Amino acid sequence: MIKKECIIVGGGPAGLCAAAMALASGCEVLLIDRSPKLGGQLMKQTHKFFGSKNQYAKWRGFDIAEKLVSDIIGHPKLTVLLNSTVVGLYRDQVITVLCDEKYSRYQADALLIATGASEKFLAFENNDLPGVYGAGAIQTLMNMYGVLPGKNVVMVGSGNIGLIVSYQLIQAGAFVSTIVEAAKIIGGYKVHASKLVRLGTKILPSTTIKRAIGTDHVEAVEIISLDENYKEVAGSSRIIPCDAVCVSVGLSPMHHLLSMIGASTKYIPELGGFVPLVNDRFQTSLPAIFAVGDCVGIEEASAAMMEGYLGGLYLSEYLSKSHPDHAKLVSQYEKELFLLRDGPFGQKTKAGLKKMEDAKKNAE
Repeated sequence: MIKKECIIVGGGPAGLCAAAMALASGCEVLLIDRSPKLGGQLMKQTHKFFGSKNQYAKWRGFDIAEKLVSDIIGHPKLTVLLNSTVVGLYRDQVITVLCDEKYSRYQADALLIATGASEKFLAFENNDLPGVYGAGAIQTLMNMYGVLPGKNVVMVGSGNIGLIVSYQLIQAGAFVSTIVEAAKIIGGYKVHASKLVRLGTKILPSTTIKRAIGTDHVEAVEIISLDENYKEVAGSSRIIPCDAVCVSVGLSPMHHLLSMIGASTKYIPELGGFVPLVNDRFQTSLPAIFAVGDCVGIEEASAAMMEGYLGGLYLSEYLSKSHPDHAKLVSQYEKELFLLRDGPFGQKTKAGLKKMEDAKKNAE
């Protein structure tokens, strides 16, 4: 058993920001990530961020990742484990880590879970054909390895991820002929949608994919129109030739480690699914275990960073190592989170957080 003061699981935006605050507060930090590089989803993101200066507005995702990594790497109190998967979490703050086909056990005085989210998928005929991808897989292929997944792509889902990945595909030399969206309206920012329409992409609301067509790879898709009850409209079937399908229908919080130890969770649709119930200091129902970022509720990476900073500050305070500017920084990052959630796209998150508050009161 290896003892550590603070263990952070997840090296994406939330985990990196939490590590920065914990280190600045004087904590010893073990940061664990299953990928070969730190940065999480930011490493795949080539678009520029919106928001304020503190939220890295006008920075590209991979540049933000490099900045966040440079803020902590080389710190004498930091240990990083890459290509390492946490396969077990226990109530006494013990974790089991699989790395290089070997298992190791660590115990922390406090743990922070920043495992992010996984992609949701969609059930349709032939969805296992080669050429059917999730949006994250396409970003990995294009933006990390320089591989174009297809030349003629149909996108399923018009949320910000679907719109942004569509634009990135076009930038890389592909043609995104069509985006289908089951809802009546586009899910993402209209500024992204407008760029795609100008480039020749058709965006079809109240429409979904029924099946992928092909023998050993995608050759076309069948799409259908949906009525107000999301039922197929008779006679609305259309065939669209393509060699790739990208499915971008949302994310699910990765709460699994926290569920493993019996931390209180609740299904909250507005936050993406099952999430741990955390207090205003990002503590779970187990006080020594904190959770931040998309594993607590799906939001933009900017929100994950602000939550990470706050989680790192509160974790340090729990360990009696408060940052010298604790109150000032908490006020700053709370304000940034408020601004992020104050617009129309934040209403869903705020509704979800209200449900979380109600659930915690009922549990008490």
